[in-house]
Amino acid sequence: MRAIWKGAVAFGLVNVPVKLYAATGEHEVPLHQVHRKDGGRIRYRKVCSIEDEPVEYAEIAKGYETDDGQLVVLTDEDLAQLPLATEREIEVLEFVPVDQVDPILLAKTYYLEPDKTAAKPYALLREALTSTERMAVVKVALRQRESMAVLRVRDDVICLQTLLWPDEVREADFPILDQDVTVKPQELAMASSLVESLAGDFDPSGFEDRYRAALEAVIEAKVSSGRTQSVPQAEEAGEGGDSGEVVDLLAALQRSVEKARAGRGEEPAPEKKAPRKPAARSRASADEDGTGTKPPTKATRSRAKKAETDEQAPDEQGQDKPARPRRKRAS
Repeated sequence: MRAIWKGAVAFGLVNVPVKLYAATGEHEVPLHQVHRKDGGRIRYRKVCSIEDEPVEYAEIAKGYETDDGQLVVLTDEDLAQLPLATEREIEVLEFVPVDQVDPILLAKTYYLEPDKTAAKPYALLREALTSTERMAVVKVALRQRESMAVLRVRDDVICLQTLLWPDEVREADFPILDQDVTVKPQELAMASSLVESLAGDFDPSGFEDRYRAALEAVIEAKVSSGRTQSVPQAEEAGEGGDSGEVVDLLAALQRSVEKARAGRGEEPAPEKKAPRKPAARSRASADEDGTGTKPPTKATRSRAKKAETDEQAPDEQGQDKPARPRRKRAS
């Protein structure tokens, strides 16, 4: 067993260092909720009823709703200020007769193991409880909650058994029990005879959880006959793809950033536009003016300009300079 708590039992001026162990554990057949069609496990998410979006654990607080419909939100700071018995001490308040503790108040049971140096004071407390036939009423803080409890002896071990608070026990309000009912002596004698015929010493090992045994038999029969299937694994996102959880996380982070900026009175960050990619040079995409012709390239424009200059050159020379006379060749 693994200790779940360490501290000390304090009664008077005596401290007994102890470790706390869970004394009970329910043995149930572990069943999961699965999708009947493919066997996938059913998952649950904490979703906000207003935003209809998953909520991270760090954003979850405790709330109390009043009778008139108002909500009181309690933060970790509020809860930290509450009075709480020391977390490492079991304080003995009084010793009471065993028969005065109503069994309906008894809740979960724990074993107390003494520290190596506390064997003698542990044995002293155990023997004192046994010889006086009393229980020690104590207060202890377990899992951030103060509880009433009793210390009692079981075999050679001191047990700590938590108690319900008095207002946690409901009253049995059955008007039919207030009616006058007459029981005849013969009927009472017959009932008492039946009780005596079934009388015995209580031995819990003589009883069996028949439902659990039958359920295990059904499971074993399916396994033996091969009526099983492999446990399905959740599909992973392919290359370049994002899983739903990643998308939800990014969206949640983005909303958190915007919420924080709004809380500081800042303007929300403008959305970044993706840079435009240059158009591919193809015969179809090169048509910018809608005429269906390809725009001229730089080399084409240079050749056209040179040809235009050559055409204009003779005219300009004829206007500005006189024609030179042709010289005759000597014969």
